Amino acid sequence: MSQSLLDRAAQRPARLGVIDCDVHHALRSPKDIHPYLSRKWRDHLATYGSRRPVPFIGSSPYFKSAPALSRKDTWPPDGGPPGSDLKFLQEQLLDRYGIETGMLHLLSISGMDQRNQEFGAALCRAINEWQYAEWTQHDRRLKAAIVVPGEDAPAAVREIEHWAGNKDFAQVSMVTHTIEPLGRRRYWPIYEAAAAHNLPIGLHTSGYNGHAVTPTGWSSYYAEEHHEVAISQQALVTSLVCEGVLARNPTLRVVLVEAGVAWVAPLCWRLDQHWRRMRDEVPYLDRPPSTYIKTQMWFTTQPMDEPEKPEHLSKMLDWVGWDRLLFATDYPHWDFDDPETAIKIPLTEQQRRMLFRDNARAAYNLD
Repeated sequence: MSQSLLDRAAQRPARLGVIDCDVHHALRSPKDIHPYLSRKWRDHLATYGSRRPVPFIGSSPYFKSAPALSRKDTWPPDGGPPGSDLKFLQEQLLDRYGIETGMLHLLSISGMDQRNQEFGAALCRAINEWQYAEWTQHDRRLKAAIVVPGEDAPAAVREIEHWAGNKDFAQVSMVTHTIEPLGRRRYWPIYEAAAAHNLPIGLHTSGYNGHAVTPTGWSSYYAEEHHEVAISQQALVTSLVCEGVLARNPTLRVVLVEAGVAWVAPLCWRLDQHWRRMRDEVPYLDRPPSTYIKTQMWFTTQPMDEPEKPEHLSKMLDWVGWDRLLFATDYPHWDFDDPETAIKIPLTEQQRRMLFRDNARAAYNLD
């Protein structure tokens, strides 16, 4: 074996026990959740389907770069979409890379942004029941997110309280493209409930609100939309900070998933500058905005930003803060980040432990 391969083998994060903060499981068929829905809502789903607040019913607004957004080799041999076969997921991801804990994020049919809010609440309960019965109870390495109907705060709080204390659930999940910015008061009861039960809010880029992801309207190409997700997440962080969500809930933890990290440092610099000039408008922020971000927020590495010069990546991660970074693969998607090759800079042992395991244990309050 060459010296470079020996060096890579010696540094494999699998030796640590990786915590993967973005694993996508999927329904094999919409009928998978029928056992967890009442007859009323099964009939509703069969008759009216899943209706989100966009004019698109059977597809997303943009043609994607790969079927099911996934790697070609992740389609299970026994059929079904990528992420729908637990055994195959175990072989390809959990066992292959020594994943200690995998944080599940369901992106297929969900109740988080349904037009019919009563149906959305029922669908969230069914999805959570399905996750518990079909996934986390069959592999203790997997942790689910409590999916909640974010536009219906009372129903979301009830769902949090139903599952709170169940160790199979590690966070509360809401869509990020909401009707109003996520810092607005209509969502505050959800944050208060999560904080009360010591659960982080996991915000994986997702959902539809009837508007484009961009601040100025619909873009022409998927390449644009895929990039502009990061821009939407900057707005999300700004809203949570400036509306006082973090200041008013000092124990609340927030994880931003699948939006990259390179933008975090300049956002902090600019927010701090504006705060110094206009702090009288937001008197509840008694510290610079960056201090709330750097104590209550974490960011997953995928998609990893890759500057041409590796030393620039190292400097950027220094600016963001090594204690704010969580490793994620985004399995089974086409832009999957391999734990053995994704971080293309030398890491100290402390940095490796923080990035691949210890930060996640703190963010998700894992034993």
